[in-house]
Amino acid sequence: MKNVLLTLTFAVVFQTAIAQEPRRRFNREAYTTETPMAHDPVMAKEGDTYYLYATGMGIQQMTSKDRKTWTVSHQPVMTVIPGWTTDSVPGFGSHVWAPDIIHWHGQWWMAYSCSTFGKNGSAIGLLSSRSLGRNMWKDEGCIVTSHERKRDANGRMIGDNWNAIDPNFVIDDATDTPWLVWGSFWDGIQLARLDSTMHIAKGEQSRTIARRYDPNYKPTELNPTSKFAGTNAIEAPFIFKHGGYYYLFVSWDYCCRGAKSNYRVAVGRSKTVTGPYLDRNGKDMANGGGTLFLEGDKKEWEAAGHCAVYTFDGEDVFICHGYSATQNGAALLIQRPIVWTSDEWPELKP
Repeated sequence: MKNVLLTLTFAVVFQTAIAQEPRRRFNREAYTTETPMAHDPVMAKEGDTYYLYATGMGIQQMTSKDRKTWTVSHQPVMTVIPGWTTDSVPGFGSHVWAPDIIHWHGQWWMAYSCSTFGKNGSAIGLLSSRSLGRNMWKDEGCIVTSHERKRDANGRMIGDNWNAIDPNFVIDDATDTPWLVWGSFWDGIQLARLDSTMHIAKGEQSRTIARRYDPNYKPTELNPTSKFAGTNAIEAPFIFKHGGYYYLFVSWDYCCRGAKSNYRVAVGRSKTVTGPYLDRNGKDMANGGGTLFLEGDKKEWEAAGHCAVYTFDGEDVFICHGYSATQNGAALLIQRPIVWTSDEWPELKP
């Protein structure tokens, strides 16, 4: 019995230390910078303050008054990682990927990704808050989960042929209906309708709206980052409404390799949220279409991707992370204004 009590005591102390560890790790002073490191950035504005959120331990966050000088907080968005995340995603810890944020019906909603690199046993979680400045978020549970794609004992493929990471909220402004677009590799970019609680609507099934290649095309090069994910190298969707179109931005090819990354951004558009999203040549993105929007210039940036688009103070702004050609491939924040052509296609302002 004594050994049992000692074991139980150790387990309680160990679990308590694990739960408290994120708070201790981030209890340091903030700092300011004009060149913030930010992987998978998204932004929001509340009052006169801009908020930037990115991949990091518990979700990285920083603030700015002018989008030039950023105050980087060492306090994460999530000081405690919800227990359901590690139950749902084997191997997931506290390194939270690719958040997205939207203000809808008087409340801020933040989606985030729980995964392990190169595998699609993943989940997208949800937080809510009344105010960004207070950094007090409520756990709203899981929006969607994908089950790892693998062969069973009989050699049959089981699991989902899509990956529940890289979420983005979009509102159908004709009906005030929220949708979620997400995805990375496997069968490409997924879209599903949400209910009023920002969870997948009852009976809704996701659909594929973009792929890197036509489904019948067989790439000859292997995936250099993961043997599990295959070569359908498309991820990080973001849908932005402008005029009469919804524009779907996606990232092609491979991130997360520093200076060896070849990430780039492509775009297509649709008159409706549900698609089809066509490129400038009229090719459906679900069949491998997409118009190249941004890629590395090999001088300042080796590669760039995982973007978001916003209207701030009357100006349309494109943001993403770029792998710096002068700083050993460090992932740094890129911000560029968008201009629109006469036929309503987006371009980066020179």
